[in-house]
Amino acid sequence: MKLDLTGCRGRRGRQRRGTKNQTPGVVMTELLKTLVKLQDLELGGEKGREAGSLKTELRAKIPPPILLHYDRLIARGKKGITAVRNQICTGCHMQVPLGVVMTLMCGTDIQLCDNCGRYLYLPEGEGVSAPAPAPEVKAPAKPRKKKAAAKSS
Repeated sequence: MKLDLTGCRGRRGRQRRGTKNQTPGVVMTELLKTLVKLQDLELGGEKGREAGSLKTELRAKIPPPILLHYDRLIARGKKGITAVRNQICTGCHMQVPLGVVMTLMCGTDIQLCDNCGRYLYLPEGEGVSAPAPAPEVKAPAKPRKKKAAAKSS
């Protein structure tokens, strides 16, 4: 069963306002896609004028604090952004809290893994699926004891 989060709302139940007539989900989704493209270019080893100009173009779209943290991770030899699959960070293989996954699904904020510090994103078409309920197991029926015949007096 997939959870449907169309129209995620803020804490007080009202729709959050976006910037430039866009919802926050669209802005965060575009930011995460830009980070993924940048990481693919940098770790893919493509060189040349086209790759260099594309990198600078992508870097210009990312806010400085996010780019600074991303660069710090890359300098350490880590990936800067990683996917979340089945509520597991694919960078460190640790379980991510459900609240973080739900925030990623709503797209209202960018999230970091609590363990490895990488930025997290949900791949296209991925969502949180509720675990299937376990079938109820009934204990085997115990045979009933026969009542002792009442003694006649």
